[in-house]
Amino acid sequence: MVHHRTLAAVALTTPTTDPGEHANNAQRLQKLLSRAGHGSRRACEKLITAGLVTVDGRVATLGERADPATQTIEVDGQSLTLPTDNVTILLHKPNGYVVSAKAENDIPSVYDLIPNAPPQIRYVGRLDVNSEGVLLFSTDGDLVHRLTHPRYEVDKVYEAVVEGIPDDDAIEQLRDGVVLEDGLTAPATVELIERRDDESVVRLIIHEGRRRQIRRMLDTVGHPVRRLRRVAVGPITLGNLERAASRELTDDELNTIRTLVGLDIAVAKAEPR
Repeated sequence: MVHHRTLAAVALTTPTTDPGEHANNAQRLQKLLSRAGHGSRRACEKLITAGLVTVDGRVATLGERADPATQTIEVDGQSLTLPTDNVTILLHKPNGYVVSAKAENDIPSVYDLIPNAPPQIRYVGRLDVNSEGVLLFSTDGDLVHRLTHPRYEVDKVYEAVVEGIPDDDAIEQLRDGVVLEDGLTAPATVELIERRDDESVVRLIIHEGRRRQIRRMLDTVGHPVRRLRRVAVGPITLGNLERAASRELTDDELNTIRTLVGLDIAVAKAEPR
């Protein structure tokens, strides 16, 4: 069961007034939309430029500010709803669940494992159906964007059980970059950490997040994956969290990961008495 802060939603519906009257408490629209779970600020800018955002009944413009406490803000005709606090959740994803908002082809969704999470929450990167491990969710659009974009170079750490034992040439290929159908992969940190009779365990650290990237990289060098587990995203690890269990990040974890991607800390530490 997920235990998280109270998530009372604020419906933004108030009478039409002059935008200039709200300057004191106004925030940029793209920031408000991102907080409400509509994606990164860049994605929210696209919603605004597409004419899908209105403020007090008129079409909003890029760069405009609005006061969420006193103005009506709508996205595609729906009132904007802000959580009182952003929530970031860690799930130990098990095999057999699809990372999608809904079940697909009778495969259950990972959202079934976090039923008490707020409706605006989004997954941070994907894991395929047959992969397991660290999967983060957040209502913070900026955090989701920065954790997934290669520009911010957040380590994604994987351990793969593969067929056979990769030789030095295979390891070097993985480190230097592998040519896939969608282009050359970025350099990776790769280590052979265990040898077994007919298989081995390889640890890989990447910053990208292409579809089934680790599996395709290892297939290309001749060592198909038998089992794949993501053990960390940045500083966030599973610890003793059991499969299919979830928990909210601690304040220290949240502050650490926000600092890592260049965002302000979310929770100030209490001053010592």
